[in-house]
Amino acid sequence: MGKGFYQVPIASCEPVQSFAPGSIEREVTSTEYSKMMSEVIDIPMYIGSEEIRTNDLAVITPPHKHKHIVGHYHKGNASHAKKAIKAALDAKEDWANMRWEHRASIFLKAADLLAGPFRARMNAATMVAQSKNVHQAEIDASCELIDFLRFNVQYMTEIFMEQPESSDGIWNRMEFRPLEGFVYAITPFNFTSIAANLCAAPAMMGNTIVWKPSDAQVYSAEVIVDLFKAAGLPDGVINVVYGDPVEISNEVFASSDFASLHFTGSTHVFKNLWKQIGNNIHSYKTYPRIVGETGGKDFIMVHKSAEAKEVATAIVRGAFEFQGQKCSAASRAYIPSNLWDAVKTHVLEDLNSIKMGDPGDLSNFVNAVIHEASFDKIASYIDQAKSDIDAEIVAGGNHDKSEGYFIEPTVILAKTPRYTTMETELFGPVITIYVYDENDFEATLKLVDTTSEYALTGAIFSKDRYAIELASEKLKNAAGNFYINDKPTGAVVSQQPFGGARASGTNDKAGSALNLLRWVSPRTIKETFVPPTDYRYPFLG
Repeated sequence: MGKGFYQVPIASCEPVQSFAPGSIEREVTSTEYSKMMSEVIDIPMYIGSEEIRTNDLAVITPPHKHKHIVGHYHKGNASHAKKAIKAALDAKEDWANMRWEHRASIFLKAADLLAGPFRARMNAATMVAQSKNVHQAEIDASCELIDFLRFNVQYMTEIFMEQPESSDGIWNRMEFRPLEGFVYAITPFNFTSIAANLCAAPAMMGNTIVWKPSDAQVYSAEVIVDLFKAAGLPDGVINVVYGDPVEISNEVFASSDFASLHFTGSTHVFKNLWKQIGNNIHSYKTYPRIVGETGGKDFIMVHKSAEAKEVATAIVRGAFEFQGQKCSAASRAYIPSNLWDAVKTHVLEDLNSIKMGDPGDLSNFVNAVIHEASFDKIASYIDQAKSDIDAEIVAGGNHDKSEGYFIEPTVILAKTPRYTTMETELFGPVITIYVYDENDFEATLKLVDTTSEYALTGAIFSKDRYAIELASEKLKNAAGNFYINDKPTGAVVSQQPFGGARASGTNDKAGSALNLLRWVSPRTIKETFVPPTDYRYPFLG
Protein backbone atom coordinates (compact mmCIF):
# COMPACT_ATOMS: atom_id res chain seq x y z
CA MET A 1 0.00 0.00 0.00
CA GLY A 2 1.42 3.36 -0.99
CA LYS A 3 1.97 5.91 1.73
CA GLY A 4 3.09 9.50 1.86
CA PHE A 5 3.00 12.78 3.72
CA TYR A 6 0.02 14.50 2.19
CA GLN A 7 -0.70 18.18 1.81
CA VAL A 8 -4.40 18.88 2.11
CA PRO A 9 -6.06 21.63 0.04
CA ILE A 10 -5.36 25.03 1.57
CA ALA A 11 -8.49 26.13 3.42
CA SER A 12 -10.07 29.54 2.94
CA CYS A 13 -13.32 31.00 4.19
CA GLU A 14 -16.34 30.34 1.98
CA PRO A 15 -17.60 33.56 0.33
CA VAL A 16 -21.05 34.68 1.52
CA GLN A 17 -23.56 34.92 -1.30
CA SER A 18 -25.47 38.21 -1.48
CA PHE A 19 -29.00 37.01 -2.38
CA ALA A 20 -29.50 40.39 -4.02
CA PRO A 21 -32.67 40.83 -6.10
CA GLY A 22 -32.23 39.08 -9.44
CA SER A 23 -29.41 36.80 -8.23
CA ILE A 24 -29.44 33.09 -9.04
CA GLU A 25 -28.96 32.09 -5.40
CA ARG A 26 -32.00 34.13 -4.39
CA GLU A 27 -34.20 32.43 -6.97
CA VAL A 28 -32.94 28.90 -6.24
CA THR A 29 -33.23 29.22 -2.46
CA SER A 30 -36.68 30.82 -2.61
CA THR A 31 -37.87 27.97 -4.84
CA GLU A 32 -36.47 25.38 -2.43
CA TYR A 33 -38.06 27.15 0.54
CA SER A 34 -41.48 27.15 -1.15
CA LYS A 35 -41.08 23.47 -1.98
CA MET A 36 -40.27 22.57 1.62
CA MET A 37 -43.17 24.61 2.95
CA SER A 38 -45.53 22.67 0.64
CA GLU A 39 -44.34 19.18 1.65
CA VAL A 40 -44.63 16.96 4.72
CA ILE A 41 -41.51 14.85 5.24
CA ASP A 42 -40.94 11.79 7.40
CA ILE A 43 -37.67 11.69 9.39
CA PRO A 44 -36.37 8.44 10.92
CA MET A 45 -33.56 7.87 13.37
CA TYR A 46 -30.28 6.67 11.88
CA ILE A 47 -28.56 3.91 13.83
CA GLY A 48 -25.84 1.91 12.15
CA SER A 49 -27.15 0.98 8.71
CA GLU A 50 -30.80 1.21 9.77
CA GLU A 51 -33.42 3.89 9.37
CA ILE A 52 -35.61 3.39 12.42
CA ARG A 53 -39.25 4.42 12.55
CA THR A 54 -41.12 3.98 15.82
CA ASN A 55 -44.41 5.62 14.88
CA ASP A 56 -44.11 7.63 18.09
CA LEU A 57 -44.31 10.77 16.00
CA ALA A 58 -43.59 14.41 16.77
CA VAL A 59 -44.68 17.14 14.36
CA ILE A 60 -42.39 19.77 12.85
CA THR A 61 -43.88 23.23 12.38
CA PRO A 62 -42.11 26.44 11.30
CA PRO A 63 -41.81 28.94 14.19
CA HIS A 64 -43.23 31.68 11.95
CA LYS A 65 -46.27 29.57 10.99
CA HIS A 66 -46.79 27.20 13.89
CA LYS A 67 -50.10 25.72 12.72
CA HIS A 68 -48.50 24.54 9.45
CA ILE A 69 -46.96 21.05 9.50
CA VAL A 70 -43.88 20.43 7.33
CA GLY A 71 -42.79 17.09 8.74
CA HIS A 72 -42.79 14.40 11.40
CA TYR A 73 -39.91 12.69 13.14
CA HIS A 74 -39.81 9.36 14.96
CA LYS A 75 -38.99 9.55 18.66
CA GLY A 76 -36.85 6.93 20.30
CA ASN A 77 -36.24 5.83 23.88
CA ALA A 78 -33.55 4.27 26.04
CA SER A 79 -33.50 1.10 23.93
CA HIS A 80 -32.65 3.14 20.83
CA ALA A 81 -29.90 4.96 22.73
CA LYS A 82 -28.45 1.59 23.72
CA LYS A 83 -28.65 0.43 20.13
CA ALA A 84 -26.91 3.62 18.96
CA ILE A 85 -24.10 3.05 21.47
CA LYS A 86 -23.59 -0.48 20.17
CA ALA A 87 -23.60 0.75 16.56
CA ALA A 88 -20.97 3.38 17.40
CA LEU A 89 -18.77 0.83 19.14
CA ASP A 90 -19.19 -1.71 16.33
CA ALA A 91 -18.07 0.89 13.78
CA LYS A 92 -15.23 2.15 15.95
CA GLU A 93 -12.35 -0.12 14.92
CA ASP A 94 -12.76 0.22 11.17
CA TRP A 95 -13.28 3.98 11.37
CA ALA A 96 -10.38 4.59 13.76
CA ASN A 97 -8.08 2.46 11.59
CA MET A 98 -9.03 4.25 8.38
CA ARG A 99 -6.06 6.31 7.26
CA TRP A 100 -6.50 9.93 8.17
CA GLU A 101 -6.40 11.19 4.58
CA HIS A 102 -9.44 9.08 3.71
CA ARG A 103 -11.39 10.44 6.67
CA ALA A 104 -10.31 13.91 5.57
CA SER A 105 -11.52 13.24 2.03
CA ILE A 106 -15.03 12.45 3.24
CA PHE A 107 -15.40 15.76 5.04
CA LEU A 108 -13.72 17.75 2.27
CA LYS A 109 -16.22 16.21 -0.13
CA ALA A 110 -19.03 17.17 2.26
CA ALA A 111 -17.76 20.76 2.19
CA ASP A 112 -17.77 20.85 -1.62
CA LEU A 113 -21.21 19.25 -1.79
CA LEU A 114 -22.52 21.88 0.61
CA ALA A 115 -20.87 24.68 -1.36
CA GLY A 116 -22.65 23.34 -4.45
CA PRO A 117 -25.69 21.08 -4.78
CA PHE A 118 -26.67 20.99 -1.08
CA ARG A 119 -26.42 24.74 -0.46
CA ALA A 120 -29.95 25.87 -1.29
CA ARG A 121 -31.46 22.89 0.48
CA MET A 122 -29.45 23.43 3.67
CA ASN A 123 -30.23 27.15 3.71
CA ALA A 124 -33.93 26.63 3.00
CA ALA A 125 -34.24 23.94 5.69
CA THR A 126 -32.72 26.32 8.24
CA MET A 127 -35.12 29.06 7.15
CA VAL A 128 -38.11 26.73 7.48
CA ALA A 129 -37.28 25.03 10.76
CA GLN A 130 -35.36 27.71 12.65
CA SER A 131 -36.95 30.82 11.13
CA LYS A 132 -33.70 32.38 9.95
CA ASN A 133 -33.71 34.95 7.20
CA VAL A 134 -31.77 33.94 4.12
CA HIS A 135 -28.62 35.86 5.10
CA GLN A 136 -28.50 34.34 8.59
CA ALA A 137 -29.07 30.88 7.10
CA GLU A 138 -26.31 31.42 4.55
CA ILE A 139 -23.66 32.54 7.04
CA ASP A 140 -24.56 29.71 9.41
CA ALA A 141 -25.83 26.62 7.64
CA SER A 142 -23.64 26.95 4.56
CA CYS A 143 -20.58 29.17 5.02
CA GLU A 144 -19.70 28.39 8.62
CA LEU A 145 -20.25 24.66 8.18
CA ILE A 146 -18.14 24.61 5.02
CA ASP A 147 -15.43 26.48 6.92
CA PHE A 148 -15.60 24.07 9.86
CA LEU A 149 -15.14 21.09 7.56
CA ARG A 150 -12.29 22.52 5.51
CA PHE A 151 -10.32 24.16 8.29
CA ASN A 152 -10.70 21.20 10.64
CA VAL A 153 -9.02 19.02 8.03
CA GLN A 154 -6.16 21.53 7.90
CA TYR A 155 -5.95 21.68 11.71
CA MET A 156 -5.95 17.88 11.89
CA THR A 157 -2.84 17.71 9.71
CA GLU A 158 -1.14 20.41 11.78
CA ILE A 159 -1.80 18.41 14.94
CA PHE A 160 -0.39 15.24 13.40
CA MET A 161 2.75 17.13 12.27
CA GLU A 162 3.47 18.35 15.81
CA GLN A 163 6.23 15.93 16.79
CA PRO A 164 8.76 15.79 19.65
CA GLU A 165 12.52 16.14 19.34
CA SER A 166 14.83 13.12 19.29
CA SER A 167 18.29 12.71 20.82
CA ASP A 168 21.19 10.72 19.39
CA GLY A 169 20.38 7.04 19.16
CA ILE A 170 16.64 7.35 19.74
CA TRP A 171 13.55 8.30 17.76
CA ASN A 172 10.64 9.95 19.56
CA ARG A 173 7.24 9.97 17.93
CA MET A 174 3.77 11.13 18.88
CA GLU A 175 0.60 9.50 17.61
CA PHE A 176 -2.86 10.88 18.19
CA ARG A 177 -5.39 8.15 18.92
CA PRO A 178 -9.15 8.66 18.94
CA LEU A 179 -10.70 8.44 22.39
CA GLU A 180 -11.39 5.00 23.80
CA GLY A 181 -15.16 4.61 23.61
CA PHE A 182 -17.77 6.79 21.93
CA VAL A 183 -18.58 10.50 21.87
CA TYR A 184 -22.03 11.84 22.82
CA ALA A 185 -23.02 15.01 20.93
CA ILE A 186 -25.91 17.13 22.19
CA THR A 187 -26.60 19.99 19.79
CA PRO A 188 -28.70 23.19 19.86
CA PHE A 189 -31.44 24.57 17.64
CA ASN A 190 -29.90 27.89 16.80
CA PHE A 191 -26.95 27.01 14.55
CA THR A 192 -27.12 24.30 11.92
CA SER A 193 -23.33 24.53 11.55
CA ILE A 194 -22.76 23.89 15.26
CA ALA A 195 -25.05 20.85 15.15
CA ALA A 196 -22.99 19.36 12.32
CA ASN A 197 -19.60 20.34 13.72
CA LEU A 198 -20.24 18.86 17.15
CA CYS A 199 -20.50 15.51 15.36
CA ALA A 200 -18.00 16.05 12.55
CA ALA A 201 -15.06 17.38 14.59
CA PRO A 202 -14.63 14.31 16.82
CA ALA A 203 -15.55 11.97 13.92
CA MET A 204 -12.81 13.48 11.78
CA MET A 205 -10.29 12.54 14.48
CA GLY A 206 -11.42 8.89 14.37
CA ASN A 207 -14.22 8.80 16.93
CA THR A 208 -17.73 7.44 16.50
CA ILE A 209 -20.73 9.39 17.69
CA VAL A 210 -24.16 9.13 19.29
CA TRP A 211 -25.94 12.35 18.27
CA LYS A 212 -28.99 13.84 19.99
CA PRO A 213 -30.08 16.96 18.04
CA SER A 214 -32.43 19.58 19.45
CA ASP A 215 -36.10 18.78 18.86
CA ALA A 216 -36.36 22.20 17.20
CA GLN A 217 -33.57 21.43 14.71
CA VAL A 218 -34.51 17.96 13.47
CA TYR A 219 -35.57 19.27 10.04
CA SER A 220 -32.15 20.66 9.11
CA ALA A 221 -30.46 17.78 10.96
CA GLU A 222 -32.00 15.51 8.33
CA VAL A 223 -30.21 17.50 5.62
CA ILE A 224 -26.94 17.16 7.55
CA VAL A 225 -27.40 13.38 7.62
CA ASP A 226 -28.07 13.33 3.88
CA LEU A 227 -25.00 15.50 3.26
CA PHE A 228 -22.67 13.21 5.20
CA LYS A 229 -24.12 10.12 3.54
CA ALA A 230 -23.61 11.68 0.11
CA ALA A 231 -20.00 12.41 1.07
CA GLY A 232 -19.42 8.72 1.85
CA LEU A 233 -19.49 8.68 5.65
CA PRO A 234 -19.74 5.00 6.67
CA ASP A 235 -22.72 3.69 8.60
CA GLY A 236 -22.36 3.77 12.36
CA VAL A 237 -19.91 6.65 12.53
CA ILE A 238 -22.64 9.16 13.41
CA ASN A 239 -25.79 7.64 14.90
CA VAL A 240 -28.82 9.90 15.29
CA VAL A 241 -31.43 9.46 18.02
CA TYR A 242 -34.45 11.62 18.82
CA GLY A 243 -36.64 11.59 21.90
CA ASP A 244 -36.65 12.54 25.56
CA PRO A 245 -33.20 13.98 26.29
CA VAL A 246 -33.14 12.79 29.91
CA GLU A 247 -34.01 9.22 29.00
CA ILE A 248 -31.42 9.11 26.21
CA SER A 249 -28.72 10.77 28.30
CA ASN A 250 -29.29 8.42 31.23
CA GLU A 251 -28.63 5.46 28.96
CA VAL A 252 -25.53 7.09 27.45
CA PHE A 253 -23.98 8.02 30.79
CA ALA A 254 -24.64 4.54 32.18
CA SER A 255 -22.33 3.03 29.55
CA SER A 256 -18.81 2.19 30.66
CA ASP A 257 -17.68 3.08 27.12
CA PHE A 258 -18.81 6.71 27.36
CA ALA A 259 -15.69 8.72 26.46
CA SER A 260 -16.76 12.31 25.88
CA LEU A 261 -19.57 14.86 25.82
CA HIS A 262 -19.65 17.51 23.09
CA PHE A 263 -22.38 19.95 24.08
CA THR A 264 -23.92 23.27 23.14
CA GLY A 265 -27.01 24.41 25.02
CA SER A 266 -28.11 25.91 28.31
CA THR A 267 -25.80 26.40 31.28
CA HIS A 268 -28.25 24.73 33.66
CA VAL A 269 -28.44 21.57 31.54
CA PHE A 270 -24.67 21.45 31.04
CA LYS A 271 -23.98 21.69 34.76
CA ASN A 272 -26.46 18.91 35.47
CA LEU A 273 -24.87 16.68 32.83
CA TRP A 274 -21.42 17.38 34.27
CA LYS A 275 -22.69 16.38 37.72
CA GLN A 276 -24.27 13.21 36.33
CA ILE A 277 -21.01 12.25 34.63
CA GLY A 278 -19.14 12.92 37.85
CA ASN A 279 -21.50 10.72 39.83
CA ASN A 280 -20.82 7.87 37.39
CA ILE A 281 -17.06 8.40 37.20
CA HIS A 282 -16.16 5.06 38.81
CA SER A 283 -17.98 3.13 36.08
CA TYR A 284 -16.10 4.54 33.08
CA LYS A 285 -13.10 2.95 31.38
CA THR A 286 -11.46 6.37 31.07
CA TYR A 287 -11.95 9.91 32.36
CA PRO A 288 -14.51 11.41 29.98
CA ARG A 289 -13.69 14.60 28.12
CA ILE A 290 -16.36 17.25 28.73
CA VAL A 291 -16.54 20.03 26.15
CA GLY A 292 -19.36 22.55 26.34
CA GLU A 293 -20.43 25.97 25.12
CA THR A 294 -23.48 27.34 26.90
CA GLY A 295 -25.03 30.76 27.43
CA GLY A 296 -24.04 34.38 27.43
CA LYS A 297 -25.11 37.77 28.68
CA ASP A 298 -23.04 39.57 26.11
CA PHE A 299 -22.19 43.23 26.41
CA ILE A 300 -21.44 46.35 24.43
CA MET A 301 -19.37 48.79 26.48
CA VAL A 302 -19.19 52.30 25.06
CA HIS A 303 -16.64 55.01 25.89
CA LYS A 304 -17.54 58.68 25.67
CA SER A 305 -15.26 59.07 22.63
CA ALA A 306 -17.20 56.56 20.51
CA GLU A 307 -19.17 57.33 17.34
CA ALA A 308 -22.90 57.15 18.08
CA LYS A 309 -23.94 55.77 14.69
CA GLU A 310 -21.39 52.95 14.88
CA VAL A 311 -22.69 52.03 18.33
CA ALA A 312 -26.30 52.08 17.13
CA THR A 313 -25.53 49.80 14.20
CA ALA A 314 -23.74 47.36 16.50
CA ILE A 315 -26.76 47.33 18.82
CA VAL A 316 -29.28 46.67 16.03
CA ARG A 317 -27.22 44.00 14.32
CA GLY A 318 -25.78 42.48 17.47
CA ALA A 319 -29.06 42.28 19.38
CA PHE A 320 -31.67 41.60 16.72
CA GLU A 321 -30.13 39.43 14.00
CA PHE A 322 -31.74 35.99 14.23
CA GLN A 323 -34.06 37.42 16.86
CA GLY A 324 -31.24 37.56 19.40
CA GLN A 325 -31.09 33.76 19.52
CA LYS A 326 -27.32 33.61 19.34
CA CYS A 327 -25.31 32.78 22.43
CA SER A 328 -23.14 35.73 21.32
CA ALA A 329 -26.02 38.20 20.82
CA ALA A 330 -25.66 41.64 22.42
CA SER A 331 -28.12 41.67 25.30
CA ARG A 332 -26.80 44.47 27.53
CA ALA A 333 -25.17 47.78 26.66
CA TYR A 334 -23.54 50.52 28.72
CA ILE A 335 -23.87 53.91 27.04
CA PRO A 336 -22.20 57.12 28.35
CA SER A 337 -24.52 60.00 29.14
CA ASN A 338 -23.00 62.26 26.46
CA LEU A 339 -23.92 59.78 23.68
CA TRP A 340 -27.25 58.32 24.77
CA ASP A 341 -29.55 60.74 22.98
CA ALA A 342 -27.73 60.33 19.67
CA VAL A 343 -27.47 56.55 20.00
CA LYS A 344 -31.17 56.29 20.83
CA THR A 345 -32.12 58.43 17.84
CA HIS A 346 -30.14 56.23 15.44
CA VAL A 347 -31.45 52.98 16.96
CA LEU A 348 -35.05 54.16 16.66
CA GLU A 349 -34.47 55.20 13.05
CA ASP A 350 -33.13 51.74 12.24
CA LEU A 351 -35.90 49.89 14.06
CA ASN A 352 -38.56 51.93 12.28
CA SER A 353 -37.25 50.59 8.97
CA ILE A 354 -37.04 46.93 10.00
CA LYS A 355 -39.64 44.48 8.74
CA MET A 356 -40.66 41.35 10.65
CA GLY A 357 -42.33 38.22 9.29
CA ASP A 358 -41.93 34.98 7.32
CA PRO A 359 -38.31 34.31 6.21
CA GLY A 360 -39.72 33.36 2.81
CA ASP A 361 -40.20 37.09 2.28
CA LEU A 362 -36.58 38.14 1.84
CA SER A 363 -37.36 41.72 2.80
CA ASN A 364 -37.89 40.66 6.43
CA PHE A 365 -34.94 41.31 8.72
CA VAL A 366 -36.55 39.80 11.85
CA ASN A 367 -38.43 36.49 11.98
CA ALA A 368 -39.97 34.33 14.71
CA VAL A 369 -38.43 32.99 17.92
CA ILE A 370 -38.03 29.24 18.02
CA HIS A 371 -41.06 27.97 19.97
CA GLU A 372 -43.85 28.87 22.37
CA ALA A 373 -41.87 28.32 25.57
CA SER A 374 -39.23 30.77 24.36
CA PHE A 375 -41.90 33.24 23.26
CA ASP A 376 -43.68 33.10 26.63
CA LYS A 377 -40.46 33.61 28.59
CA ILE A 378 -39.32 36.60 26.56
CA ALA A 379 -42.78 38.18 26.51
CA SER A 380 -43.06 37.88 30.29
CA TYR A 381 -39.86 39.88 30.83
CA ILE A 382 -40.98 42.53 28.35
CA ASP A 383 -44.38 42.85 30.02
CA GLN A 384 -42.76 43.06 33.44
CA ALA A 385 -40.50 45.87 32.23
CA LYS A 386 -43.57 47.82 31.11
CA SER A 387 -44.78 48.05 34.71
CA ASP A 388 -41.48 48.26 36.62
CA ILE A 389 -40.41 51.67 37.85
CA ASP A 390 -36.78 50.69 37.28
CA ALA A 391 -37.27 50.14 33.56
CA GLU A 392 -38.65 51.84 30.47
CA ILE A 393 -39.49 50.38 27.06
CA VAL A 394 -37.67 52.66 24.62
CA ALA A 395 -38.55 50.72 21.47
CA GLY A 396 -40.69 47.72 20.58
CA GLY A 397 -42.38 45.83 23.39
CA ASN A 398 -45.08 44.18 21.27
CA HIS A 399 -45.51 40.44 20.72
CA ASP A 400 -48.01 38.15 18.99
CA LYS A 401 -48.11 34.35 18.75
CA SER A 402 -51.42 33.93 16.95
CA GLU A 403 -49.74 32.80 13.72
CA GLY A 404 -46.05 32.66 14.53
CA TYR A 405 -43.91 33.36 17.58
CA PHE A 406 -43.17 36.98 16.75
CA ILE A 407 -41.59 39.36 19.23
CA GLU A 408 -40.86 42.91 18.17
CA PRO A 409 -37.23 44.03 18.57
CA THR A 410 -37.27 45.61 22.01
CA VAL A 411 -34.98 48.08 23.75
CA ILE A 412 -35.32 48.37 27.53
CA LEU A 413 -33.76 51.30 29.38
CA ALA A 414 -32.71 50.20 32.86
CA LYS A 415 -32.75 52.83 35.58
CA THR A 416 -30.50 50.66 37.76
CA PRO A 417 -27.46 48.69 36.53
CA ARG A 418 -28.63 45.48 38.19
CA TYR A 419 -32.12 45.43 36.72
CA THR A 420 -33.14 41.85 35.99
CA THR A 421 -32.81 42.02 32.20
CA MET A 422 -29.27 43.37 32.59
CA GLU A 423 -28.40 40.06 34.30
CA THR A 424 -30.74 37.37 32.92
CA GLU A 425 -30.14 35.63 29.60
CA LEU A 426 -33.39 35.99 27.60
CA PHE A 427 -32.24 34.53 24.26
CA GLY A 428 -34.52 36.76 22.27
CA PRO A 429 -34.73 40.11 20.43
CA VAL A 430 -34.31 42.22 23.57
CA ILE A 431 -31.43 44.44 24.63
CA THR A 432 -31.25 46.33 27.91
CA ILE A 433 -29.31 49.58 28.09
CA TYR A 434 -27.91 51.32 31.13
CA VAL A 435 -26.80 54.95 30.77
CA TYR A 436 -23.81 55.77 32.97
CA ASP A 437 -22.13 59.04 33.81
CA GLU A 438 -19.68 59.67 30.99
CA ASN A 439 -16.87 60.29 33.51
CA ASP A 440 -17.37 56.96 35.33
CA PHE A 441 -15.83 54.77 32.65
CA GLU A 442 -13.49 52.73 34.84
CA ALA A 443 -16.11 52.10 37.52
CA THR A 444 -18.53 50.98 34.82
CA LEU A 445 -15.96 48.51 33.49
CA LYS A 446 -16.00 46.85 36.91
CA LEU A 447 -19.79 46.79 36.73
CA VAL A 448 -19.67 45.07 33.34
CA ASP A 449 -17.24 42.47 34.67
CA THR A 450 -19.25 41.60 37.79
CA THR A 451 -22.86 41.81 36.60
CA SER A 452 -23.13 38.47 34.83
CA GLU A 453 -22.08 34.89 35.55
CA TYR A 454 -21.30 34.49 31.85
CA ALA A 455 -18.14 35.29 29.93
CA LEU A 456 -18.78 34.56 26.27
CA THR A 457 -18.59 37.70 24.10
CA GLY A 458 -18.30 41.44 24.59
CA ALA A 459 -17.32 44.62 22.79
CA ILE A 460 -15.74 47.98 23.50
CA PHE A 461 -16.45 51.03 21.34
CA SER A 462 -14.02 53.91 21.62
CA LYS A 463 -11.80 56.23 19.62
CA ASP A 464 -9.47 56.56 22.60
CA ARG A 465 -6.76 53.89 22.49
CA TYR A 466 -6.03 54.32 26.22
CA ALA A 467 -9.68 53.54 26.94
CA ILE A 468 -9.56 50.50 24.65
CA GLU A 469 -6.43 49.23 26.38
CA LEU A 470 -7.98 49.76 29.81
CA ALA A 471 -11.18 47.97 28.82
CA SER A 472 -9.21 45.09 27.30
CA GLU A 473 -7.36 44.61 30.57
CA LYS A 474 -10.25 45.09 33.00
CA LEU A 475 -12.56 42.81 30.98
CA LYS A 476 -9.98 40.13 30.19
CA ASN A 477 -12.01 37.45 31.99
CA ALA A 478 -15.44 38.78 30.99
CA ALA A 479 -15.42 37.48 27.41
CA GLY A 480 -13.74 34.63 25.56
CA ASN A 481 -14.36 36.53 22.31
CA PHE A 482 -13.68 40.25 22.68
CA TYR A 483 -14.41 42.81 19.96
CA ILE A 484 -12.98 46.29 19.51
CA ASN A 485 -15.28 48.68 17.65
CA ASP A 486 -17.46 45.86 16.37
CA LYS A 487 -20.62 44.03 17.45
CA PRO A 488 -19.98 41.00 19.70
CA THR A 489 -21.36 38.47 17.20
CA GLY A 490 -20.26 36.89 13.94
CA ALA A 491 -17.15 34.87 14.84
CA VAL A 492 -15.59 33.37 11.71
CA VAL A 493 -13.91 29.96 11.66
CA SER A 494 -10.10 30.34 11.49
CA GLN A 495 -10.34 34.04 12.33
CA GLN A 496 -12.04 34.22 15.72
CA PRO A 497 -12.07 30.76 17.34
CA PHE A 498 -15.21 30.73 19.46
CA GLY A 499 -15.87 29.99 23.12
CA GLY A 500 -16.09 31.53 26.56
CA ALA A 501 -15.38 30.68 30.18
CA ARG A 502 -17.08 31.17 33.54
CA ALA A 503 -20.67 29.91 33.14
CA SER A 504 -20.37 30.14 29.33
CA GLY A 505 -18.49 26.87 28.95
CA THR A 506 -15.13 25.18 28.76
CA ASN A 507 -13.68 27.63 26.19
CA ASP A 508 -12.36 24.90 23.91
CA LYS A 509 -12.58 27.21 20.89
CA ALA A 510 -14.58 25.67 18.07
CA GLY A 511 -13.04 26.57 14.75
CA SER A 512 -9.47 25.95 15.88
CA ALA A 513 -7.00 23.13 16.52
CA LEU A 514 -7.65 23.58 20.24
CA ASN A 515 -11.05 21.93 19.87
CA LEU A 516 -9.75 19.03 17.81
CA LEU A 517 -7.14 18.24 20.46
CA ARG A 518 -9.99 17.34 22.81
CA TRP A 519 -10.95 14.40 20.57
CA VAL A 520 -7.62 12.60 20.62
CA SER A 521 -5.51 10.84 23.23
CA PRO A 522 -1.81 11.25 22.43
CA ARG A 523 0.62 8.36 22.74
CA THR A 524 4.35 9.00 22.97
CA ILE A 525 6.61 6.36 21.42
CA LYS A 526 10.33 6.19 22.16
CA GLU A 527 12.47 3.82 20.10
CA THR A 528 16.07 3.14 21.06
CA PHE A 529 18.16 1.90 18.13
CA VAL A 530 21.05 0.30 20.08
CA PRO A 531 19.91 -0.54 23.62
CA PRO A 532 22.55 -0.49 26.40
CA THR A 533 23.93 -3.79 27.69
CA ASP A 534 25.49 -2.57 30.96
CA TYR A 535 23.43 -1.13 33.79
CA ARG A 536 26.41 0.90 35.09
CA TYR A 537 26.42 4.68 34.53
CA PRO A 538 29.72 6.60 34.17
CA PHE A 539 29.39 8.18 37.62
CA LEU A 540 29.99 4.75 39.18
CA GLY A 541 33.59 4.94 37.97
